[in-house]
Amino acid sequence: MRLAIGVVIKPCGLSPGKYFNYATRSGGGGAAAATSVSASNTTSSISLKTLASKNPKFSWSSLEYDSLAQSVRLGKDWMEYQGINDWEGLLDPLDCNLRTEILRYGQFVEAAYRSFDFDPSSPTFATCKYPRNSVLRRSGIGETGYRLTKNLRVTSGVHLPRWIDRVPSWISTRSSWIGYVAVCQDKKEIARLGRRDVVIAFRGTATCLEWIENLRATLTSLPDHDQVADDQVGPNISGPMVESGFLSLYTSSTETCPSLQDMIREEISRVMEAYGDEPLSFTITGHSLGAALATLTAYDINSTFPKAPIVTVISFGGPRVGNRNFRCLLEKSRTKILRIVNSDDLITKVPGFVIDNNDVASKQKVDVARLPSWLQKHMEQTHWGGYADVGKELRLSSKISPYLNNINVATCHELSTYLHLVNGFVSSTCPFRATATRI
Repeated sequence: MRLAIGVVIKPCGLSPGKYFNYATRSGGGGAAAATSVSASNTTSSISLKTLASKNPKFSWSSLEYDSLAQSVRLGKDWMEYQGINDWEGLLDPLDCNLRTEILRYGQFVEAAYRSFDFDPSSPTFATCKYPRNSVLRRSGIGETGYRLTKNLRVTSGVHLPRWIDRVPSWISTRSSWIGYVAVCQDKKEIARLGRRDVVIAFRGTATCLEWIENLRATLTSLPDHDQVADDQVGPNISGPMVESGFLSLYTSSTETCPSLQDMIREEISRVMEAYGDEPLSFTITGHSLGAALATLTAYDINSTFPKAPIVTVISFGGPRVGNRNFRCLLEKSRTKILRIVNSDDLITKVPGFVIDNNDVASKQKVDVARLPSWLQKHMEQTHWGGYADVGKELRLSSKISPYLNNINVATCHELSTYLHLVNGFVSSTCPFRATATRI
């Protein structure tokens, strides 16, 4: 057995003097086993601390990166945790190593939030507050072993009316800093991870025009795609389609700012040329709007670079992105997506209706509100209703935490709430561990 370091679990119903350490099978990818040990002999638990003193945007406790980095070596099993087998046996109960990896990637998203200038009165509004070489350090997530190699910007394609010049400039800000690309450079961390990892991290919605793009919920055809051969899709059903606003943010550009798509393609090409001869992974992570852009980014990398290494999405609180044919494209391209979903978060239930919730794991169809077949067919052929969830889902709930007292629409969607729930979740039969306290 290989004990995982960093997460100590007090299981449901046990006395205060006993704890559980989750351990994974040596072959990797097996369901977590539990070994009871005394409190005095447990490994150190992940430390928690409030973010409110550093950034008022985060009202819930957060996990320190330094403690997450002390987890066990993934070694040859790293592809299991990147989803090569769709995280089979790792989600219920939640494998200790996978929990730590999810929280670790969540810290990269927090760094994107903390580095963004949210102040509309600031002359640097919607830009990164820190120089590129100090973003990860100054955002307060600790020593990661990664080096930021590319700042990323997103541009709205919304056509502004002529009178827009008379409103404050922050309302009409078209391009804004959305995140970054970071490459693992530390030799010890590369050895622990079993490969050189490349992280692409995206924040959520922050500017006025980004909010407007979010509301453009009609489906639009995905350009430059290969025809999908899927026996579940009839000849009258539309091809791969994605939400108009998300695609606009991903592909729009200005005379002075290239599109997010072009920036990512340029950086991925450079990274593959520099490190293509060694074990490599691309991990794309984001929250809210950033989760949607992470999905589009993963598809674009796999469709643009046929020889790309494994591409994995770890998303938090993401909205729906596209239709069933888009999901088929993702599956055909071997894109691995793990969606962290709070069932109390309304953002994960929009936009549109889900006609087919055909999860990778369950392969079960779910019809929304028992819609008649003729209405489902009509909605699939329209440009609004035929959304389909993608990837594998880790479903959590704010209601299972004894520490989330003021649950509302906003707090259910916060990234810090998601990290708190991941840190506390054990299994569907023991949903929350008592030691995952809020400080």
